[in-house]
Amino acid sequence: MQYKHIFFDLDHTLWDFDKNAEETLHELYQSHQLRSLGVSCPYTFIETYTRNNHALWASYHTGKISKEYLRTTRFRKTFIDLGVKPDAIPSLFEEDYVRICPTKTGLFPGTHDILQYLNRRYRLHIISNGFTEATTTKIKVCELAGYFTTIVISEKVGSNKPDKAIFEYALREARAEKNECIMIGDSLEADVRGALDYGIDAIYFNPADKPKPEDVPVQIKNLDELRSLL
Repeated sequence: MQYKHIFFDLDHTLWDFDKNAEETLHELYQSHQLRSLGVSCPYTFIETYTRNNHALWASYHTGKISKEYLRTTRFRKTFIDLGVKPDAIPSLFEEDYVRICPTKTGLFPGTHDILQYLNRRYRLHIISNGFTEATTTKIKVCELAGYFTTIVISEKVGSNKPDKAIFEYALREARAEKNECIMIGDSLEADVRGALDYGIDAIYFNPADKPKPEDVPVQIKNLDELRSLL
C-alpha cells in the first residue's frame, strides 16, 4: 500500500505519558508533603494513580465521562484508596499536576529520529484525545510541531477516538483519502480499532509487548521498526 499520510497518537505513543507523570508525581509527593498525610510510599501512590487514571481515560475515550469528572476524580479516588480522608486531600494537587506534567519532555526512544525520517516521505499528522491546553504545551516543549501538517485535538473537535467523526474531521483537515492513510497508536480501542472501523489501516504501538489480539494486523514494539514498514 502506497501511503501518503501518517496519523500519530500523541500520549503513550510519542510523548511518554507514564514516564512524565511519574516524574511529576515524585515532585508533587515532596512539595505537598504526602508522607505527612499517611501516604508512606511515593511508588504506591504513583501505581494507584496510574491504575485509576487509565481506567478513567478509557471511560473518557468512549464518552462515558466528561473532562471535568476525570480531572476531579482521578486524584480524589487515589487519595481515598490510600486511606486519606476527603477533607485532608490537598486542594491544589490536581491544579499543580495539570500545570507541571505537560511541560515534561520525555519522549519514547527515537521519536525525533523516526519523525525526521518519515517527514521526508509522508505528510504527518496528530490525532489526540488529549485536552487542548495540555496537548499544545506538550507539542511545543518537545519541539514536535514542525513535523506535523495538521494537529487534531478531540476537545476542539467535540468527539474522541474511536468515534468515526474525529477520523472524518482529521482526514478532511489533511485533505486525504482513506486508502492513503495509516494510523499509529497505543490504544487498541481508540487508535487501532477506531481507525480500522473507520476504514483506514492501523499499526499498534505495543512497547510493553502485551499479547497481540488476532484482529490487530500489525504491531511494533519500538518506533524505529517503522523504518522497515514505511
